Amino acid sequence: MGTTTPLNPKPFLKWAGGKSQLLSQIAPYLPQECCCYAEPFCGSAALYWYLFGQAQRGQFQFQQARLSDRNAELINCYQIVRDRVEDLIARLTEYRQQHSETFYYYIRSLNQQQLDSLTRAARFIYLNKTCFNGLYRVNRAGQFNVPMGRYANPQIFDPETLRQASLALENVTLSVADFQEVLTWAAAGDFIYFDPPYYPLSKTANFTSYTEQPFGEVEQIALAKVVEELVQRGCYVMISNAWVEPVLQLYRSWQCIELKASRVINSNSHKRGKISELLVVTYRC
Repeated sequence: MGTTTPLNPKPFLKWAGGKSQLLSQIAPYLPQECCCYAEPFCGSAALYWYLFGQAQRGQFQFQQARLSDRNAELINCYQIVRDRVEDLIARLTEYRQQHSETFYYYIRSLNQQQLDSLTRAARFIYLNKTCFNGLYRVNRAGQFNVPMGRYANPQIFDPETLRQASLALENVTLSVADFQEVLTWAAAGDFIYFDPPYYPLSKTANFTSYTEQPFGEVEQIALAKVVEELVQRGCYVMISNAWVEPVLQLYRSWQCIELKASRVINSNSHKRGKISELLVVTYRC
């Protein structure tokens, strides 16, 4: 994974449940090398950026990487960052200059299915950086429906961050895929990190409207079965989820580690604070 200048890529998207704040707690449990690294729920891809940076320093080794997600807009965004980053920067510069409440709701109203891939990616980043709390939420028709956030002068993007991400994505396989598709290619020695929509902490704390397809208890159980199959194949598997009894039961056969994360998405500031998250590790560290 060599380049002439060491890269230090980082997430360029806001993402509910993004793992940037937990990397220092996750790092001790990472393997030192793998054949293929994969994130089937890639989101902001915080762990991939971290591992790529580690590989640049000779502290992690992998031969290939796969980032996938059911969210087609997210994967299109990564593809444009990889393949047309300068065009994207130019378009985002225009959006930053035009930003206003009227412009936000105009961009939000656009039907992504009728847009070219570059406009879709620029729209995705723009809405992500200007909407309320950076929350990605769609209705059952797949339409983005988050109101505008209260930002005095949102920067929206950083050109150098996007350029570094573009280089780090150069040899990555990107695909719109359900998590179960990992079973079509995964083999012994691959490292797969699952960061699915979390099991809700309560009936009202359910943030799984990430695509028009829900991710509920049935999907959580199906994911656990996929993990079991991957472990039997000899894969290194790590899973993040909520520290709740149903999930602890699903993964009770493996090492369950309690991490402490800051809750920042709650609209009530008094309900934000440290919460327990689950990190499952299926291999010896």
